[in-house]
Amino acid sequence: MVHLPVNTVIPVEITSIVLPFAALFTKPVWGHVQILLVGAILTSGKRTITSVLAVMGLNEEKHFQNYHRVLNRAVWSSLEASRILLMILVAMFIPDGAIIMGIDDTIERRKGTKIKARGIYRDPVRSSHGHFVKVSGLRWLTMMLLVEIPWAQRVWALPFLTALAPSERYSEQYKFRHKTLVDWARQMMLQVKRWLPTRELVVVADSSFAALELQPRS
Repeated sequence: MVHLPVNTVIPVEITSIVLPFAALFTKPVWGHVQILLVGAILTSGKRTITSVLAVMGLNEEKHFQNYHRVLNRAVWSSLEASRILLMILVAMFIPDGAIIMGIDDTIERRKGTKIKARGIYRDPVRSSHGHFVKVSGLRWLTMMLLVEIPWAQRVWALPFLTALAPSERYSEQYKFRHKTLVDWARQMMLQVKRWLPTRELVVVADSSFAALELQPRS
């Protein structure tokens, strides 16, 4: 059952989608997760915890730190959450046939001494063939399910799995084996194949991922 603030009503269609994730959390954390999820859907602009609580009528909540702890302290598997999300999307949009996915990276502009994994990358938005612009931030690699939405009359990319690809400098500093974008992409593709072993998977990417390491193996 979904428990939310008084006068909050969730459509049955949303409830049926949310409930499979309940097993990932303890009962107290699950109560906070539901509020954050619904609030994130309703919030316009930046979806900060503060904005989410405000739109849910909880801007005077005394124990607001409990909602922050869902993301920075509570123990739950984001990988398992990705698997559940993918299964829901596949069942809803692609119950049979080949599954077409996209993979791409994006730079989150972040500054500050506590942002350890950031690096200096080419800004794909402001750069051109003859003009190179650098940007400091975190590089994320995302896999998306590509599905045709009938009422939108176009193909939408629905993200279900995202991984942080730390900079080479970060890996050297903390003595980690550095993984390139291609390394991360291959690992993510193999993970999805383990989740969907009987389905044909087609992955669409740009020239950054045109590498022999991603060639199918018999």
